Amino acid sequence: MTVTLSTPELEADRQALIALIKDEAVFHGDFTLSSGKKATYYVDMRKLTLDHRAAPAIGRIVLDLLQGLDGIQAVGGLTLGADPIANAVMHESVRAGAPVDAFVVRKEPKDHGRGRQIEGADVTGKRVVVVEDTSTTGGSPLKAVEVLRKAGAEPVAVISIVDRKTGAQAAIEAEGLQWLAAIDLDDLGLAPQ
Repeated sequence: MTVTLSTPELEADRQALIALIKDEAVFHGDFTLSSGKKATYYVDMRKLTLDHRAAPAIGRIVLDLLQGLDGIQAVGGLTLGADPIANAVMHESVRAGAPVDAFVVRKEPKDHGRGRQIEGADVTGKRVVVVEDTSTTGGSPLKAVEVLRKAGAEPVAVISIVDRKTGAQAAIEAEGLQWLAAIDLDDLGLAPQ
């Protein structure tokens, strides 16, 4: 996968993010991923999506990837991985003069208050993009897509910061959604597992 960002400054952001991921977010050992798959390394993007050095660049990079999609009004995804990404995009979109709202999809509907499963922006009738920090099988974003569709939203794409190149793209595209990823394992010098 070759990602082409719209400006040299954004590509510099992407390269800086790749360096941070390599230095601080790739852990080697024996891990079980959220998909249940076993791996000998783990890319802990939460370490960086919640880091002041990386979050603004993540917001700018995802916002740039959104430019090829028409009429996107909100971004978000399954809590917890998507939350800081959606917030970074929201803040950078305001700075860029083209505001995009954020939403959070709970794993289950809340059992009190208004009983909502989607918090934040009202997504009914809106074109939205699901974001996630790392992707393996596509299960997390597809769960968010299912909840969003039930709520009357129109999910059009999934954007992942790091694609582990283990089937997520095919699963997302099989649901009729566009797949975009900012970084993949080749960028990080890692092999798919």
